[in-house]
Formats: sequence, structure tokens, C-alpha cells
Amino acid sequence: MTTLFNGEVALVTGGSSGIGRATALAFAAEGARVVVASRRSEESTETVSLIRAAGGDAIFVKADVSKASEVEALVARAVEHYGALNFAFNNAGIEGDPFVPLARYSETSWDEVIDINLKGVFLSMKYELPHIVRTRGAIVNMASVAGLRGGRLGVAYYASKHGVVGLTKAAALEYADQGVRINAVAPAVIQTPLADRAGLTSDPARTARVLAMHPLGRVGVPEEVANAVLWLCSKGASFTTGHALPVDGGYLI
Repeated sequence: MTTLFNGEVALVTGGSSGIGRATALAFAAEGARVVVASRRSEESTETVSLIRAAGGDAIFVKADVSKASEVEALVARAVEHYGALNFAFNNAGIEGDPFVPLARYSETSWDEVIDINLKGVFLSMKYELPHIVRTRGAIVNMASVAGLRGGRLGVAYYASKHGVVGLTKAAALEYADQGVRINAVAPAVIQTPLADRAGLTSDPARTARVLAMHPLGRVGVPEEVANAVLWLCSKGASFTTGHALPVDGGYLI
């Protein structure tokens, strides 16, 4: 354990696996007390156990970020347990139907993706900000390279991530004069369960096409995104707000 965030409190949604788990572990390794939130109890409890086994301090709170009452209760529980909230990584998200044309895209899938990926970030910030204002802390939202460029198929995912970028910029302007910094990370393809489900890292033909889109010649790993999140929360990023930081192996260039 180190002391970059010595005793400060970080909330990570979607902390059951992938980037969320890696970021929760990274926060804890830097001395933060961590609240892990997701809909998946078993996997999130494992994240907490990994943190505690390494000497860290963490709790799990089950929450669906698309439901206001559950997000409000999540934040209240975090503050009740630890006494404050310094940082939040609003990471929870789903891929929807990644290879379905718009005309065949179901309204049900559209609503679910927007509710979790975009409304979930809105609700999270809505309830986090009153506490983060008090600590003059920082928020990082999960966007994507899909929020910084267009693409074919998977319209709800692109729409939700463009929305996250706009929401991040608007909130950053609203809260800049209160000493709160709000940024986003915009990963390209990262080796996660979400990417596996979409076939981006599990289907050989699709994986070959994906690799060709990343000039560094590989996909990323969750820890690389976690490092970016921690930097955006740290004093090292004290003059950075309203920014969507690509973590993309050169994908956008």
C-alpha cells in the first residue's frame, strides 16, 4: 500500500470485474478506502476480498445505477460508512446489441443501454456531487472512443458514450468554481468480459480486425485504464477538467 490517496474515499460503480475491479484495486493500493458497487454480488464481493487480502479497506454495496433510489442509497451508505466521499469512478456499463443495424435495433435494448450507460452516470453524479463538493474531490466517468467518433452498428452504445462525454463537459463547467474536477476516460478495446461478450477479443476473425485498428498492435488491459482514472483523480491532474482522455493504443489517430 502507498499513500497517494491516504484514507480518502473512492466509489467505483461496475466494480465486479474488468476495468471497475482493476480501478477499485488500484485505488486501494494507493491508500484509498473503496466502496465497490454493482448488480453482481458474488463478483463484487470477490473484488472486496482481493482488496482486503492486500491490506486495503473496502465494502460492497449492491446497486443498479439506472434506479435513482438505489443510487441514492448507495451514496448514502458510502458516506455513512466512511464519513466522506472524495472520488467517484462512474464505470458501470453494458454493450447492448453491438452488431445490429439501427432499423433492427430493439427499443428494449436501446432503453437498457441508455438507462445504464448514460442515465446511470447522471444519477451517480446527481447523488455524489453534494458530498464531493464538500471534499473538493474529483469524478471520472466511463466514456469510450465510441463517444469521440462515429461507427457502424451498435447505435445505442455510441449514443450513450457521446452522451457521457457531453454530460462530463457540462458538469465540469457547472462545478469548476466549487473546486470539483470532472473528467472521463475513453478507452478503445480493453480485454474485459464486456469485450469478450461482444466478440471483440474472443472471435479470431473479429480480433484480427480489432488489432489492426490499434497502432500499438494489441488491445489494452484494465490496469492501463485504472492508471488513467487514478491520475485524473490525483493532484497531478489538478488543472485538468472537462476532458475525455483516450486510453486507446493510438486507435483515434
